[in-house]
Amino acid sequence: MLCLTLVMQHPKLRLASLHTGSQGPEAKALAAPEGRILRRTRSLNAPSPFQQFGPCGRIMKNSAMVMQIQDPASQRLTWYKPPLTVLVIKKKDSQVLLPFVQLVEWLVQEKNMVVWVESAVLEDKLLRNDVKLEQESAKFRQVHEYYSSVRSRFLALRERLVTFKDGRDDLTDRIDFIVCLGGDGTLLYASQLFQQSVPPVMAFYLGSLGFLTPFQCDNFQEQVTNVLEGHAALTLRSRLRCCLHRKGERRKPSNNLQRLYNGVEANSSTKGSSNSNNNLVYNDGILVLNEVVINRGPSPYLSNIDIFLDGKYITSVQGDGLIVSTPTGSTAYAAAAGASMIHPSVPAILVTPICPHSLSFRPIVVPAGVELKISISPDSRNTSRVSFDGRNDLELSHGDSLRVTTSIYPVPSICAQDQISDWFDSLAEGLHWNVRKRQKCLDELSDLTASGSEETFDEIDNLKIYDA
Repeated sequence: MLCLTLVMQHPKLRLASLHTGSQGPEAKALAAPEGRILRRTRSLNAPSPFQQFGPCGRIMKNSAMVMQIQDPASQRLTWYKPPLTVLVIKKKDSQVLLPFVQLVEWLVQEKNMVVWVESAVLEDKLLRNDVKLEQESAKFRQVHEYYSSVRSRFLALRERLVTFKDGRDDLTDRIDFIVCLGGDGTLLYASQLFQQSVPPVMAFYLGSLGFLTPFQCDNFQEQVTNVLEGHAALTLRSRLRCCLHRKGERRKPSNNLQRLYNGVEANSSTKGSSNSNNNLVYNDGILVLNEVVINRGPSPYLSNIDIFLDGKYITSVQGDGLIVSTPTGSTAYAAAAGASMIHPSVPAILVTPICPHSLSFRPIVVPAGVELKISISPDSRNTSRVSFDGRNDLELSHGDSLRVTTSIYPVPSICAQDQISDWFDSLAEGLHWNVRKRQKCLDELSDLTASGSEETFDEIDNLKIYDA
């Protein structure tokens, strides 16, 4: 029997299995004794549909397509080896220096962990004493002096840090745990660094929007300790695998669905970051957390883009472009383009046109298991540009095709509370979702008497009779 089981591929991480059963409450209610009320268990998965329709019809049994999917509400972090190495990613902002140094100092001295940082951190002028201040501006000299104590604490730890450079060093199977300090861009950068299995990510809010960063830096010691002890819920944020095929290239035969069942990404022999992300796009496919965007670039003409779903032609986009996004990316560029916001635990791919020259072209949501093929229409007046999470801007020419499907490697984002509370808190605090003044209530009797009609007074008398 061929089964799809949701597992984490990281060597020291797995999901705690809290299986609540696959049969939904609606199906159980059909078999329950009359008068007995069955309460729905807390589950983010839809209930399993009843598979018999009327006295004769039912779904044909197919053992090869049985899928086992864990309920997202039961996904909790557990370590089967103590985490020893942590990657700390910080935003390029002077206001992040103090919490960054405090965190690194605590991880090294109190938790005896090996801390990895980007090599650019060591080149930060505010964290170095060998800067020629006479060549800097007066404002920089003032800021440099302000962070003198922070700089001293960092220099005492510098020799104990391990550095890497994006595009040169392979981090695969070297990092057990990731801590992000900054905004949503730090989480996107962490996703880009790991093009296969991603270690658990704990994101602290030190940026501007903070939609993907649920943790506050206050009392970070207790919060990180809880995570290291395995007391945390996880949101598995799906990613898109994008492969760009140039005209004339011979595409290797593949079956995306079969690869998904086997638990192996096709053409994924290269681990971690390569020397060029563009090579990943061409050869192995690049994984994106938010969206892949196809747009007309600097051309004055409309984009004319053909969309195929599992080989079937769906429609053409005539407008400024197209956004193909994950549920996580549905609150980013797609939301600005008028798409619905989708909870990250929903398995789906969102297709959103950018300023379509059609009043009836609405965003659509398709199943996560399909493969989208996007190409330039033969009669298009211009080529298009394609970017991946805002990076690696490339040209999409006539005859080229971009194939997009859901990757088997999600980003395990650690929740501050749980999957539901974190997401709705982000909607309310980050996007001010559905914020307006409350409508005042009206006194029922005064509202009825305000019209002064005879029918209204008859209604009042009837209400008095019923009250009596």
